[in-house]
Amino acid sequence: MQVPMLVTHFLDRGVKFYGPKTCIVDGEKRFTYNQFNERVNRLSNALIAEGVKQGDRVAYIGPNGHRILEAYYGITQIGAILLCINIRLSSEEIAFILNHAGAKVVCVDWEYANLVADVANKLETVTHFMLFTDGHRPEGIDWADYDTLLEEASAERPVRPEMDENDVAELFYTSGTTSRPKGVMLTHRNLYTNALNYIHMLSVTDADTQLHSVPLFHVNGWGSPHGITGSGATHIIVRDFRPQQVLEAIQKEKVTIGAMVPAMVTTLLNYPEADKYDTSLWERMIIGGAPVPISIAREAQEKFGVECYQAYGMTEACPMLTLATLKDNLKKLPFEEQLAYRAKTGKPVFGVELRVVDENGKDIEPNGEDVGEIIVRGNNVMKGFWQDPEATAKVIIDGWLHTGDIANIDKEGYVQIVDRGKDMIISGGENVASAEVEMAIYKFPAIMECAVIGVPDPKWGEAVKALVVLKQDMPATEKEIIDHCATLLSKFKLPRTVDFVSELPKTGTGKLLKRKLREKYWAGHERKVGG
Repeated sequence: MQVPMLVTHFLDRGVKFYGPKTCIVDGEKRFTYNQFNERVNRLSNALIAEGVKQGDRVAYIGPNGHRILEAYYGITQIGAILLCINIRLSSEEIAFILNHAGAKVVCVDWEYANLVADVANKLETVTHFMLFTDGHRPEGIDWADYDTLLEEASAERPVRPEMDENDVAELFYTSGTTSRPKGVMLTHRNLYTNALNYIHMLSVTDADTQLHSVPLFHVNGWGSPHGITGSGATHIIVRDFRPQQVLEAIQKEKVTIGAMVPAMVTTLLNYPEADKYDTSLWERMIIGGAPVPISIAREAQEKFGVECYQAYGMTEACPMLTLATLKDNLKKLPFEEQLAYRAKTGKPVFGVELRVVDENGKDIEPNGEDVGEIIVRGNNVMKGFWQDPEATAKVIIDGWLHTGDIANIDKEGYVQIVDRGKDMIISGGENVASAEVEMAIYKFPAIMECAVIGVPDPKWGEAVKALVVLKQDMPATEKEIIDHCATLLSKFKLPRTVDFVSELPKTGTGKLLKRKLREKYWAGHERKVGG
């Protein structure tokens, strides 16, 4: 027997077994599984009334909130495709994505409505706009009110069309660096297998409460909701990341699972009043988007009592590829060595075949030293790029997705990314992994954040430069930081210069934008600026 793996199964299971249980907490709003299911059905019926059919694209533009979870199911259960768009993009970038994807309906939060209104006359396929007002309506925008449409729609589940597990369910556009963004097609099967992995790898049950602090429109955010819903656990949503709001939610809602990027964890650790909150039930935290300094994992466990695990993934892989949970034999190691393993990129999750290969496509030795490119395949890997077979063929070669990430692998099978291929610094003919230098800098007590890039150098081609943000009331000098690195790194890897900055440019999820850092140094030079 073959039954298609559809994301709607996760909602159906949650409703069947946990109907009266709290499903979502969004500020002052609380919804049981039954109430959430009714809103999902109302959204589906409202979209059908607007003429949405199977295969149509429906866009969501807004911050975290219960409505994005409604979109996950209300759009997909009628066979339409959810198109999540990053709220940090410009109006022109949003217009490109909406046109390229051929979106029919746009659901947009009031705070970001002007981004769409500014380019509404350039949108080629959009026929309807649905506005989340929450009591706010920007001037000059007379779009249909989302909640009014839901109130007027039936709460009965619509007839679901026949769907195949290989149908596209969600469409996410990757950020462009030297070219336009590309639409990643994720199928029901991709999302289903990723959700099962999330449930298994984190031992998720209906007793769990997950905090969604990472934007749910982004790769680091949307990897968990289906697994949480299918398990009967509870979603705790914060609209944006503010340390007080996050810590209050962790305490009040008894959060057990969280997902963050390193910059978010650092912000919580440096929040002056962090110690006054009860985080004793917070057991598991997934950290992704950037390498996790061991010092951050240690401090988070000491301050909050939470065990941190590095995760690695990408939009093209739905996203989870590895998770640094410990094998049983590693749990017998001293605490510091366990931390070092939990801060590694991790071991492949179920259903993911992962190799690290050299420039000839040969697997490297698992000695923790040799490096190569990570290539992967599995049921979670994307169908391809939307309307771009040429770009798809450049990254999926002979059935393997080439990630562009440079890594080593140790005898236990744990992968450690040393850099993005485009972030590797070539100085005097030697390869310098920026992530390795960053890890060394993070061991200096005064460092809150840092980024390492290569800058033009007439003698060496590229020189290593560090940009650092210092902790409050903890001064440091360039010489002190370089001398510190000299105790940990080879001479050719040392920063030649250190710039002190008040902040580092980041994406909407807190991931460093090294492209922005490099731009001013490489203007007028031949090296192409990477992402």
